[in-house]
Amino acid sequence: MDEFELIGRYFAHMGAARADVDLGVGDDAALLRVPESTDLVAAVDTIVEGRHFPAGAAARSIGHRALAVNLSDIAAMGAEPAWATLALTLPRADKEWLDGFARGFGDLACAHGVALVGGDTTAGPLTISVQILGHVPRGSALTRGGAKAGDVLAVTGTLGDAGAGLALATGALEMRDPAAARELLQRFEYPTPRVEFGIAARGIASAAMDISDGLVGDLPKLAAACGLGATVEVERLPMSRALHAAGDEEKTRAWALGAGDDYELLIAVPPERFSELATRAGQLNLTLTAIGALHRGNALKWTLHGAEFTPSVQGFDHFRRASTQITV
Repeated sequence: MDEFELIGRYFAHMGAARADVDLGVGDDAALLRVPESTDLVAAVDTIVEGRHFPAGAAARSIGHRALAVNLSDIAAMGAEPAWATLALTLPRADKEWLDGFARGFGDLACAHGVALVGGDTTAGPLTISVQILGHVPRGSALTRGGAKAGDVLAVTGTLGDAGAGLALATGALEMRDPAAARELLQRFEYPTPRVEFGIAARGIASAAMDISDGLVGDLPKLAAACGLGATVEVERLPMSRALHAAGDEEKTRAWALGAGDDYELLIAVPPERFSELATRAGQLNLTLTAIGALHRGNALKWTLHGAEFTPSVQGFDHFRRASTQITV
């Protein structure tokens, strides 16, 4: 296949068919119609073999994750995803690999109504860059900086599962419970972006961000954006049965604090509205767990059963030592 055959076969009609795409894949640029009285929301992420996913990972998982990490950013803004572009760098045009990648990307795109409207392909080390575009009613986007002192800090779902899944995928962890191992691997290989919850949180939550660099790495960013400090009660972090089967308390706690590959959301919400937001989460078959609060000042405090606690892990940073080697 040459480049144009590759695009025509795998990407020309990928994702949802949308009436607001006047011109998609195949021209120099896409023509899109943004709904009136909305703000355009844009995000981009790049994932690299050996840095964000293990060498030899299943192509379908790579395609899914490439889009999921972007959908998670859209979810954190409370936005509705609509369009995506894809820049794909491949060592070679392998049909079997492309079939799996296109299936993983395309299935998730269709599930969230996203149309692939453009991109680029080139030869080189396996690298995938996705830009996603969506929209929110004008002035309604969630941001990191909207919270006030006294707001509750909460997280969706469970934390740490994908960190253990990564350890399984790279051979750093072995488990005797095959069902739990499958669940943890699934959480790493096929994360679920919380798009529907982000939309439901609009107008209730005061601030939000996705946990892509681990809670210990991302909480300081949200607190700083709000000009506030924060306290987290570590014993309240939600962890799954499968994660508890993967190691002792210290190890599972480290995954819950430091691994970001779950792509859950960190939410700030006024205390009088927490139950309302938790109810909305429940309607989406999702849990929302209060883990702490924001307060005046700039201090970040971690406690464990009332005693001061110092996390043993750090958040992910591409250019410094990280708590895990593979995350976005």
